Amino acid sequence: MAIEKVKEYFAQFGIADRVQEFDVSSATVELAAQALNCEPCRIAKTLSFKADGRAILIVAAGDAKIDNSKYKAQFGTKAKMLTPDEVETQIGHGVGGVCPFGINEGVEVYLDSSLKRFETVFPACGSSNSAIELSIEELEKYSGYRSWIDVSKGWSE
Repeated sequence: MAIEKVKEYFAQFGIADRVQEFDVSSATVELAAQALNCEPCRIAKTLSFKADGRAILIVAAGDAKIDNSKYKAQFGTKAKMLTPDEVETQIGHGVGGVCPFGINEGVEVYLDSSLKRFETVFPACGSSNSAIELSIEELEKYSGYRSWIDVSKGWSE
């Protein structure tokens, strides 16, 4: 199960015990915010895209939407999300639990600037009923991100 993979990944840093599991679904931004009793914007959603035939992940704030023109300027191609089957096989986590931790080899992770306004955010942990609270510095450290990018719209500081 993907959550076990994520806990194993976090164990090497001594933070596996910070993973929270819920009795309710946290598969969407709204459900995760309810489970965590926080604002939806603080949910760090991880979106799976296809770029140049490879899978990439973009972690963005819960209230951010992908801006197609910014995405195209960044990656040189139209934004095309992976199908649920592709997510599972190419990323290593199922839809609703996708996160940048414990993912398949070769998947590039990007952090969207919409996250920078928060001290801490809540990404999923590989299942549709889990999350972890991380500072932005911890998110950088544990996600193995390639770079910060600005490909979103719909949120404001």
